[in-house]
Amino acid sequence: MTSLMTRDLEIVYSPGSAPAITGIDVSVQPGEFVTVIGPSGCGKSTLLHAMGGMLSPSSGTVELGGAALTAPDPHKAAFVFQDYSLFPWKTVLDNVAMGLRFAKVDRKTALRTAREELEFVGLSRVADQHPGQLSGGMQQRVAVARALAMKPQFLLLDEPFGALDEQTRRRLGRDLTRILHEAGQSVVLITHSLEEAIFWADRIVVMQAGPGRILTEITVDEGWPRSLDFMTSDRFDRLRAQLFQLIETKQ
Repeated sequence: MTSLMTRDLEIVYSPGSAPAITGIDVSVQPGEFVTVIGPSGCGKSTLLHAMGGMLSPSSGTVELGGAALTAPDPHKAAFVFQDYSLFPWKTVLDNVAMGLRFAKVDRKTALRTAREELEFVGLSRVADQHPGQLSGGMQQRVAVARALAMKPQFLLLDEPFGALDEQTRRRLGRDLTRILHEAGQSVVLITHSLEEAIFWADRIVVMQAGPGRILTEITVDEGWPRSLDFMTSDRFDRLRAQLFQLIETKQ
């Protein structure tokens, strides 16, 4: 099993400008679900993009299994964004298979894997439908299945449910969290929601702005699977109050 780690990571977008993030030391262990939270402009998405090889470090390193990650590779780290980025003219099955087809996997194998992932996320029944026939939550499940079809070592989620209503976010979050934990999938999730950050996480990384850096890390000591009752518990309320105070006082 492989860990993902940043060492003294700094990203500067243009010469002479202030760093977007600096001095970032964070690790994600195999099978761990880490959420990243912080005020707007603190560099959460910048960190995630660097962790997936989409941004090259200005200094420091991003390492996967001890080797530098220098370019995007969806077999190593696959992204899921708020924008589902599905092809509306293709079936759900073909959408899930697209990443594999781009990677030159033969069509038969790609479709077989796509069917397996659709079953895994509970959408095998809609394999022959088109994205426009699905709800927003179902479309995001398709996007997750497409990423998982690449068999990534890490799944990187950038505000994946930002476009969904609160009830759908909670239901989808609960279901996908259970699925990903049962699979032992390593995950990093960027979110603005304190509730999501707590409910999904084994560990929460809290960032601060000016420039973006790690403020602290908080372990969520709650077993799996988690029910929505956890969100009404005293422990959950204490964690939420702690996160709120950290973010509000460090903006």
